[in-house]
Amino acid sequence: MPNQPDPVRLEIFKNLYQFIAEQMGIVLQNTAASVNIKERLDFSCAIFDSSGSLVANAPHIPVHLGSMGASVISLISDRSSEIKSGNIYLSNNPYNGGTHLPDVTVITPVFNNSPLLSGKGLGERSNPIFYVASRGHQADLGGITPGSMPPNSTTITEEGILFDNFLLVESGNFREDAVKEILRNHPYPARNVEQNIADFKAQIAANHQGVKELRRMVAQYGLETVQDYMQFVQDNAELAVKKALVSLQDGEFSYPMDNGAKIEVKVSIDRQQATAKIDFTGTSAQLVSNFNAPIAVTQAAVLYVFRTLVEESIPLNAGCLKPLTIIIPEGCLLNPIAPAAVVAGNVETSQSVVNALYGALGVMSAAQGTMNNFTFGNEKYQYYETICGGSGAGLDLKGVGFNGTDAVQTHMTNSLLTDPEVLESRFPVRLEDFCLRDRSGGQGQFMGGNGVVRKIRFLEPMTAGILASHRQVVPFGLQGGKSGKAGRSYVERQNEVTQNQKTEELASCATVEMQAGDIFVIETPGGGGYGTSNDH
Repeated sequence: MPNQPDPVRLEIFKNLYQFIAEQMGIVLQNTAASVNIKERLDFSCAIFDSSGSLVANAPHIPVHLGSMGASVISLISDRSSEIKSGNIYLSNNPYNGGTHLPDVTVITPVFNNSPLLSGKGLGERSNPIFYVASRGHQADLGGITPGSMPPNSTTITEEGILFDNFLLVESGNFREDAVKEILRNHPYPARNVEQNIADFKAQIAANHQGVKELRRMVAQYGLETVQDYMQFVQDNAELAVKKALVSLQDGEFSYPMDNGAKIEVKVSIDRQQATAKIDFTGTSAQLVSNFNAPIAVTQAAVLYVFRTLVEESIPLNAGCLKPLTIIIPEGCLLNPIAPAAVVAGNVETSQSVVNALYGALGVMSAAQGTMNNFTFGNEKYQYYETICGGSGAGLDLKGVGFNGTDAVQTHMTNSLLTDPEVLESRFPVRLEDFCLRDRSGGQGQFMGGNGVVRKIRFLEPMTAGILASHRQVVPFGLQGGKSGKAGRSYVERQNEVTQNQKTEELASCATVEMQAGDIFVIETPGGGGYGTSNDH
């Protein structure tokens, strides 16, 4: 391996690796069956080196990308003697690199000159040269509520079905019967098994595209060169993060949550070594609720924050973490012990970690701090979406201020909302209103972004749930900037006999039975402002 990469080749390979992940994502979107993956793009694709370290990804979902490497490393550790050409694995274990159960990862080992899913060379025993993986959020994977995002789960079993490095494809043969048996034989079985199977196959197809493109790269440049530059890309990311660290200041932050828990974080910068220590000591103990964030999720949030502070164009990868020492006490909210419930830890607590880190570094006020997870369904229909809100205002590393953004998916999520035409054609609901929530962003020299108001009318009875944050605690401002408005969730009940309307206020997390004509209303939080306003 050469000591130094050629700068031109480094740029070429950096983009080639990202291009492969993007091609995987296109295949997954085009072949998936569920609205969740096909329309909302709630999926991520990435490539990994032979040790399972993240090399490059497409710009998909940050909470997926920062944690998927732990899933691949878990597979290598757990199944190293069984990994063969033609085998593909399925995993969603939150205690082995997963995020929460609906996020299911398909992992394909890549062997040199061993065609995927063909008769030639299958089952041969050699070491993989790479891995590719795709993680997709299943519309339903069982659990106590449709959509597998129960607001009030207390154990992992109530949240759905767990796959732990499960052999999905064996010697090129898709194990459909075995998968269906697991999906159906559970205390809270999956509600749409055929859709699960279709999406798993779409992820296999996406991975196949990644395998094909990596082999094409090897054929063109040679295996040694491709592997060398995988390491160079990670080394380059490490250097870029180190460069950003020396411009940061030490800081600490205490972040309260609606449920009474708090996140404590202290960031210490060593400028001489260009390293940082991120210490979460003092954070609340793990909860009986489902706001516990698996350690892979917490690490993903840290990775995301420090990657965003890098001005250079680099892929988010394992190299970004090398200058960082992360201390997360076992058994706390951010490193829970199984079988703690975790479904909200992935989507909500991860957002809190990001806001707390930006607060400690003093660079950005709080974003909305929630994904506003909304689910509804019954035995026939299952739907899930995250809803945009306001981002926080702040300063970049050059000291230039910026306003927050209105109506944006903030930080750890990067999905879309389903088009109204698709939503209304696939489900018995009607989108009554979707607009900006005026003046919900915090005031300041730089303004926080506004949240939104989203109203969905139900056309037949279904169970609906909201799993959210910042309904009580407001998103903070910094340096004299005002806080953003807290969110609000409520149901407008329609009495067909009296024609009266009754408003039913909901807590941060709630499950309700919707009747035909009822409207579920979600007002999302605004971002915090930054700096004292000159207006009086």
